[in-house]
Amino acid sequence: MAGGTVNDILKVENLEVVYNDVVLVLKGLSLACPRGEITALLGANGAGKSTTLKAISGLLECEDGEVTDGSVLYQGEPIQHLIPEKIVRKGIFQVMEGRRIFEDLTVEENLRCGAFTRPRSEIAGGLEKVYDYFPRLRERRKQLAGYMSGGEQQMCAIGRAIMARPQLLLLDEPSLGLAPLLVEEIFEIIKKINSAEGVTVLLVEQNARAALSVAGQAYIMENGRVVMEGKAADLLHNPDVQEFYLGMGHSGDRRSYRDVKHYRRRKRWLG
Repeated sequence: MAGGTVNDILKVENLEVVYNDVVLVLKGLSLACPRGEITALLGANGAGKSTTLKAISGLLECEDGEVTDGSVLYQGEPIQHLIPEKIVRKGIFQVMEGRRIFEDLTVEENLRCGAFTRPRSEIAGGLEKVYDYFPRLRERRKQLAGYMSGGEQQMCAIGRAIMARPQLLLLDEPSLGLAPLLVEEIFEIIKKINSAEGVTVLLVEQNARAALSVAGQAYIMENGRVVMEGKAADLLHNPDVQEFYLGMGHSGDRRSYRDVKHYRRRKRWLG
């Protein structure tokens, strides 16, 4: 699957990323995102998921990171060395981990920031669209964003992305720190945005169950490499994924992720 098809809006091929000229984080990573679908990228902390998104959106340089090999092709065009502004203008927008809203601006001011590449004539319609997806943001549009709950701030961050009218939306841990009911609500809205707007989504998540429930296909990363890939529905029922990412043993018993030896995971997935 990593080789991709002609319908893929994004192809990452044999990507290597180094931080501070020393630390090799991505080690020949390849993946593809079919146009109009949701693709999940899963893995434990430190697997390289966020680095993958930053390599796509051009944000590596902010953290002394650099693509040293491989390519990122967006609609067939290499973009791995473009600056973030040009990448946004091409139709890619990333929602960062931890929301990263402007706490001292109102909700509506935050949303307007997402439309900086759009004509002024489109802003009012964009705001109405965001408020239709997130009615709570309409109620709080004049409130300082820093005083909202974590779930509302995540809605604001995703709403700001919608204002940019992206063709490819990169979501980094949208469920982080949210209560289960809010996680369910956020993922339902992600599905709705994908289907109603035709936006392709690359979703980075540690909540494997939630991500696999909305994605069409998925990749699992470990130590900077893809170690498993396939249809999301198949991975959701895969015994290894159930055991190591959903916490379920083959008999349905709960198991601790730490109880599983690292070499056993690698042997099963790479052997």
